Amino acid sequence: MITTHGLPDGSDVGGQALGARHGDTHLPHPGPGHVLVVDDSRMNRMTLIRLLDRLGHEAMEAADGQEALDLLQSGVPVDLVLLDLVMPEVDGFETLATMKADARLAQIPVIVVSGLDDLDGIVRCIEMGAVDYLPRPIKPTLLQARVEATLADKRLRDDNARLLQTVDRQRTELARFLSPRVAELVSTPEGEALLAGHRNELTVVFADLRGFTAFCELADPEEIVRVLREYHAVIGRRVTEFEATLEHYAGDGVHVFFNDPVPQADHRLRAIRMTVALREDVAKLHERWAARGVHLGFGIGVSVGHATAGRIGFEGRYAYAVLGAIVNLAARLSGEAQDGQILVTDALYRDVADRVEALPLDDLHLKGISHPVAAWNVVSVRD
Repeated sequence: MITTHGLPDGSDVGGQALGARHGDTHLPHPGPGHVLVVDDSRMNRMTLIRLLDRLGHEAMEAADGQEALDLLQSGVPVDLVLLDLVMPEVDGFETLATMKADARLAQIPVIVVSGLDDLDGIVRCIEMGAVDYLPRPIKPTLLQARVEATLADKRLRDDNARLLQTVDRQRTELARFLSPRVAELVSTPEGEALLAGHRNELTVVFADLRGFTAFCELADPEEIVRVLREYHAVIGRRVTEFEATLEHYAGDGVHVFFNDPVPQADHRLRAIRMTVALREDVAKLHERWAARGVHLGFGIGVSVGHATAGRIGFEGRYAYAVLGAIVNLAARLSGEAQDGQILVTDALYRDVADRVEALPLDDLHLKGISHPVAAWNVVSVRD
């Protein structure tokens, strides 16, 4: 049963005035709350309900613990429970224990209402999760102070919970447009220093499709979009699985890196494992595309070394990027790779040679690189 009660202006209970309207000084009013009064005595319930009404709160009543639990579990909004301990059948202790065991009810604060001679029961309830207690006979000023302090605390906790939900939602939304790693980074205090720029050892990966430009010249736009969606779905799944940081993708070109902003002790081998998995995934796409008359290849370049990572761009549009010679080197290796090749630098291969099978290549003369580059073509990763 839900009952809301009112009291005419100017009334008081027990001869004591309530609230600032009578000139007393109290805690700032936190705003009206929904308060459930649980007591098997109608007189006790009415006393509390009238006092609460004078404070501007909406009061509800329950005559025993089971009725209170039924009301709470029905979803009726309740901000605070004033709970008597001694009741027939389901008493205050059992009611409190049931509330704290239910995740939906556990966050609702409970103030125990009890006689002064029931100190053991009060202590037991506090240990069970009650936030405070009110002794009988009820003093209106004490009721106001404890109810409003408890409601203010609950509202603060509710606001914090909503704020955390907002941050999580924003992080999820950011992850739709940024690398999940960067989306997580920008929502933490520690991330600001990393975003400002820092030097780190990274493994950089570039990948793109062979023959994509010629394909775009002849294909319908709808088919181009279809191919890219299938391709990006494969890329996205592996980037997430191997916890790479996605710097950007443009058309068929994809640039990711490892070991930043989150350290990865195995970033060299992790990068190669991802590229091998990608090669297998895209090979399956080739079969599907060929059935539609689409013939594309896939090549990858990988390098390792030190680079600077951080935020670049302009006000309103920033990106988390890496800059350094190894970035250009990985891009050039990707451009040199034939269909199905994963070209890695000599330094990278030697770091993982015990786990990776690869074939040496003649020194490569790459655009923008002033010296010949020793490289390897990855065949497989050993288990």
